[in-house]
Amino acid sequence: MSESSAEAALAVASATGAAGNWRRATGIAGAAIGVVAAGAAAGVAIERMTVGRGMRKKARLALDSAGPYGSLRGTPGKAYADDGTELYYEVDDVEPEGGSAPRRRRLFGRKAPLPVTVVFSHGYCLNQDSWHFQRAALRGVVRTVYWDQRSHGRSGRGERQVRDGVPVDIEQLGRDLKAVVDAAAPEGPVVLVGHSMGGMTVMALADQYPELIRDRVVATAFVGTSSGKLGEVNFGLPVAGVNAVRRILPGVLKALGQRAELVEKGRQATADLFAGIIKRYSFASRDVDPAVARFAERMIEGTPIDVVAEFYPAFTDHDKTEALAHFKDFPVLVLAGIGDLVTPSEHSEAIAGLLPDAELVLVPDAGHLVMLEHPEVVTDRLADLLTRAGAVPAGATVGGYGSTSSTAQPG
Repeated sequence: MSESSAEAALAVASATGAAGNWRRATGIAGAAIGVVAAGAAAGVAIERMTVGRGMRKKARLALDSAGPYGSLRGTPGKAYADDGTELYYEVDDVEPEGGSAPRRRRLFGRKAPLPVTVVFSHGYCLNQDSWHFQRAALRGVVRTVYWDQRSHGRSGRGERQVRDGVPVDIEQLGRDLKAVVDAAAPEGPVVLVGHSMGGMTVMALADQYPELIRDRVVATAFVGTSSGKLGEVNFGLPVAGVNAVRRILPGVLKALGQRAELVEKGRQATADLFAGIIKRYSFASRDVDPAVARFAERMIEGTPIDVVAEFYPAFTDHDKTEALAHFKDFPVLVLAGIGDLVTPSEHSEAIAGLLPDAELVLVPDAGHLVMLEHPEVVTDRLADLLTRAGAVPAGATVGGYGSTSSTAQPG
């Protein structure tokens, strides 16, 4: 750690109050681990200490009450994983002819689209609401399914993890997705869309159920994800810092996961530091709508520390490069933010390199949560993918997807 980083970390530790050295340390570590890279906090901490903590707390509460993000709901359903874990999903159906949304009416022809279902899988420490903008835009145009990964959002805690102490792996997430598809879209063509861990989940599905991909999947979108070598990611940190984090992080995570209640209190005490880390690792542009940044913060801070600890080791072991071959015979979109520090855009380029017919889109001034930071780009490319797959007619229009710039109105 550099001298300035050490000073900043010391300042943050002293600012957490007199709760004891161990409590202060675990609070800071718990906050940082929630977005993977602890060392990124240093530069943010000093800046945030110059503003009153009470004022920042009031601002967060105001954004929570004013922001509409994550408010969209569909028809609820439940699927059950092979170990009995309850998986929550929601379905948005196509609006019937004569519905109440003329702005989404088809512009050309009368041919009905194929009965395609688009299944969205979210990333680590997020939930189905991370697709808010895309959901708003596609609502009523095509049948969509949004689900919460095990131990995330409204889904149940992983049964095998709680009951048997079995670590989570990406293969399990692939089987979970299979259960959701079986329950929510048992028939008809399917489009699979996955962000980050959700993209890895899609790859694991293909690896274990290649016949499903061959017989039913008509298109796939990989957003800000990786097929492997995540253990080499440096998260924008100096080499020495990355090596240190890699050495101690598994043990620290395990210890923190065993003291979840105490660590959660520490995360609350270091909310300002936590918010700064989330913003750094979620977005690359400077003018993100504060309500959107707060929305991302709420999703991530809503993931319990023991779940954060439970999932993290799975990413080091993840390698689904060979599974990508199952996606070569239909349209594929590979999209990433150039400023992504969590799953760098080079990983998306590697995926596209193995799928030469895929469309590769690298979004400038975008970080890991590109679908929230630049929703118009993600939605436009998804709409084009759905058109190429026959999920919607060429003349279909979608609703507004809003903007995350600081001058835009949420919606």
